[in-house]
Amino acid sequence: MFGGRFWNRLSLAQAQSPNMHSTKSTKMNCLPVLTQYITGLLEEADLIPEARKTQLSKLADYISNKSEPNHAIALNFICTHNSRRSHISQIWAATASAYFNLDYIATFSGGTESTAFNARAVAAMERAGFQIKNPGGDNPHYQVYFAENEPPLTCFSKVFDDPYNPQKGFAAIMTCSQADENCPFIPGAELRLPLTYEDPKVADNTPEERAVYDDRVRQIGREIFYAFTLINRKVNE
Repeated sequence: MFGGRFWNRLSLAQAQSPNMHSTKSTKMNCLPVLTQYITGLLEEADLIPEARKTQLSKLADYISNKSEPNHAIALNFICTHNSRRSHISQIWAATASAYFNLDYIATFSGGTESTAFNARAVAAMERAGFQIKNPGGDNPHYQVYFAENEPPLTCFSKVFDDPYNPQKGFAAIMTCSQADENCPFIPGAELRLPLTYEDPKVADNTPEERAVYDDRVRQIGREIFYAFTLINRKVNE
């Protein structure tokens, strides 16, 4: 069902385990600065507009209703260049799934074209508390750490249907309006959900650049954690 080196943090052995949908009350210990950041995000649900909560509830329902035994759930976050919003969303979703011990969820990202994970977005994620290693190259395969005892995410720019990503049976979350408009149909997707964000690129090379990127990272993190809080609540009912 999934292509390439697909799991990020979920192995094939886990996916085939009869206990893969088990949950634990103990939360994962994230990196210290990131833990403080997440605590803040969890207190900001009231900042999310009701229309956004409706869209986020659709994502939570999709995941909560996937009740088939031994069924891994894949989320593919899609924007135009796979350089900013889709990567930020993927990383937050992976962090939230680990934080709530929803270890059957795998996260991916892609674009309608590939470029590189933008250095400004990388820096903003580091300011939020992630540890990120850059191996270099034109399209670096960044190693993104959110916990000391968790394997890193490998994040690099790619098209949404790259073999690294799932080819069928996944949720396609459209994180930019341009990709949403240009890709009305995503082959293989079970759910196509518009969850678009303003591109922080509008502030590149301006005095507001850092603040705009930080705001977008926080907005996406706040909304992703809201959705995963709903999921965690449902699976533990």
